[in-house]
Parts: sequence; structure tokens; C-alpha cells
Amino acid sequence: MKKQILAAAAIALFAVSCTKSTTKTEQVEGADGSVTTTTTTVSETPSPIVDTAKIDKAKQDVKSKVDEAGNKIDNAAQKTKEDLNKAGKDIKAGAKEVGQDVKDAAAKGAAKVEEGAKKLKEDLKK
Repeated sequence: MKKQILAAAAIALFAVSCTKSTTKTEQVEGADGSVTTTTTTVSETPSPIVDTAKIDKAKQDVKSKVDEAGNKIDNAAQKTKEDLNKAGKDIKAGAKEVGQDVKDAAAKGAAKVEEGAKKLKEDLKK
């Protein structure tokens, strides 16, 4: 019981020692010439002490996570670039193949037109 009382007293003493009090005295003169004095006491308890080590650790954690995210973005961009290059090459090869098919089809069509023209010419001669 004695220890509990001592602990409570120590905590109360610590709380009182951490409290900042400000006293403000104000004098107001009334219309009839009387003076009224008002005294106000404001007690402030300072905010808890900030642990800079925790803040620094949190900043480092955030920085490492941002760096990690940046690396992931860079890797994804590189992979996308490679995929787009491959797709571009595939499109180019496909276009070349389609171009060749069009040329072949045009040549076959022209040959049929020429053959038809020869037959027509022969028919007209008869």
C-alpha cells in the first residue's frame, strides 16, 4: 500500500512539474470611475516528447518502400518496352507478308485478265 501511495505521489509530482501556468491580470475601468481587477490563470500541459528515432525509422521505411515501388515501376516499364518492340517487329513482319500476298494476288489477277483479253481477242478474230 505504501508503494502505491508513493507511486501516485511521484506521478502527481511529475504531472505538476510538467504543467506550465500563466497568470494574466486585467484591470477594467468602469463608467463610474471604479476599477475592476480580473486575474486569470491558464495551465498548459506540454505535448508528449516526440521520439525522433521512431520518426527517422518511419522516414526510412517510407523511403525504402517508395524506392521499391519505383524499381517495380521501372521493371514494368522495361518489360512493356520489350513487349512493344516485339509486337512492332511482329506487325512489321505481318505487314511484309500481307504485302507479298497482295502482290501475288495482283499478279494472279493480272495474269487472268491478260488471259481473258487474249481469249477475247481470238474470239473477235473469228
